[in-house]
Amino acid sequence: MHQQQITDSDLAGKKLLVLAGADVHIKVVEAAKELGVYTIVTDYLDPKDSPAKLHADEYWMIDIIDIDAIVEKCREERVDGVLAFCIDPAQIPYQRVCERLGVPCYGTREQFEVLTNKRRFKDYCVTHYVSTIPEYSEDDVVKMLVQYPVLVKPNISRGSRGQTVCYTKSEIPKALAIAKSESNDGKALIERYMLGKQDMSFAYIVIDGEPFLLKCGDRILGHVEDNLERQQIATVLPSSHAEQYVKEVEPEVIRMIKALGIQFGAVFLQGFWEDGKVLMYDPGMRFPGGDYDVVMRRCTGFDNMKAFVRFALTGDVTSCYGDPHDLYKLNGKACMILSIATRPGKIAVFSGMESVSAHPWVFSSSQRYHVGDVVPATGDIKQRVGEFVAQLPSRDQIDEFVGFVYDHVTILDENGNDMIVSRIPYKK
Repeated sequence: MHQQQITDSDLAGKKLLVLAGADVHIKVVEAAKELGVYTIVTDYLDPKDSPAKLHADEYWMIDIIDIDAIVEKCREERVDGVLAFCIDPAQIPYQRVCERLGVPCYGTREQFEVLTNKRRFKDYCVTHYVSTIPEYSEDDVVKMLVQYPVLVKPNISRGSRGQTVCYTKSEIPKALAIAKSESNDGKALIERYMLGKQDMSFAYIVIDGEPFLLKCGDRILGHVEDNLERQQIATVLPSSHAEQYVKEVEPEVIRMIKALGIQFGAVFLQGFWEDGKVLMYDPGMRFPGGDYDVVMRRCTGFDNMKAFVRFALTGDVTSCYGDPHDLYKLNGKACMILSIATRPGKIAVFSGMESVSAHPWVFSSSQRYHVGDVVPATGDIKQRVGEFVAQLPSRDQIDEFVGFVYDHVTILDENGNDMIVSRIPYKK
């Protein structure tokens, strides 16, 4: 790795297309601009609903899954590179667009297939001695070999869509129909329900064929009574299990990632901690959402956004911006990503976002709904109305930060009822 030799003069004036313009992509646009790159953002959304477009030098109104249209426009505009960063729907289109244009892509068709298809991923894990959540077949259901409860979910989807917890055999057919309808390939998985186990997330950057752990966090999920028990309400980093994971579990995970043959790229994993091991359940060839990348840069000096911009425009698999070793430790600091989830209904009052955003520990916030908007009863990310990313002096300040947020943010419905649900317990 040769971060000390990077001059970036070779990037000035090059054109980069970023697939999707959600607020989490603003940091990518800004990183590219800092490198002197001309930035373009595309998706089908109006700029007010796709804020990265307003930060870019140019934007297109082309859906990220319209590969033909994107390729044609890129050729017309002489785009030098394409980049997808952190959302599921962009992963496969990104690879196809890069392949058609002959520009650098951080994954092959096969690598993306393994890291976007839950069935392929679980089989790949087993082959490489990485533990996964135990599962059942539809035949097991018929033969009554299933121990309930189980989670029925789509094989390829995003945002926890199409997932159902089943407590009896009679609930399975409807759950399978829902899951298959939400899956890109019409298939579903039936897994042991892991409620009560510590949910964890991991992010790796691969540089010159070597994976480095960027993120190892504990995910705090919503409450069953709110139908949000599969939704992340908060993530605390580093994980309380981070050191044991690195020592006892990660060696097999590293070997598995290396076996994919990735030279430069991102690998995202989720799993449940159980008895000293991680039962993996969800992959991605992308970074996680949120602004953890900014936390990491602030705490460690490492800038993975710039590294990915550089790769997209040059194919450089060896250069990086900072030292990639031990990044997950955050130099002894802590990070909390806290979402505000609400019950379904129409928002009449939404206040306090500005007060929390002004807190010295908070450096990133987003508000996805406003007064007059209706929050749907979906049981997924559509019920998360806002988010804060904070750098804390240590894990000891978690209660203090959570309390500050809940004391300042108020969301009421038309009848004056509190809409905020799945609050994280904290000590007053």
